[in-house]
Amino acid sequence: QVQLVESGGGLVQTGGSLRLSCVASGGTFSRYAMGWFRQTPGKEREFLAAVNWSGARTYGADSVKGRFTISRDSAGNTIYLQMNSPKPEDTAVYYCTAKYVGYSRSVPTGFKEYTYWGQGTQVTVSS
Repeated sequence: QVQLVESGGGLVQTGGSLRLSCVASGGTFSRYAMGWFRQTPGKEREFLAAVNWSGARTYGADSVKGRFTISRDSAGNTIYLQMNSPKPEDTAVYYCTAKYVGYSRSVPTGFKEYTYWGQGTQVTVSS
């Protein structure tokens, strides 16, 4: 059974930095695209960044480009979200997600495209 476990959330000040981690288990994740979304109460889950199965291709939302960076370890089962210069509006629950893509180069960006989700980790940015 596929499980995704996020960690690294917490309280951070504006202008600081935070790194989220997501460890995947229960599958061969070298054939999975993985990504990060976030959600605030009453809003739809928002795409942030995703990485393809090999780690060679990444895609980020305009709202976080230049500030947040996604990466993937060589084993393929851990992804990270490096958050630099966060703003109070980045306060949200952050979710890790995964989708089996085989050898496809695709990097899904829609939340309905993904199959597996972590439980989420709260990030709070104080001004």
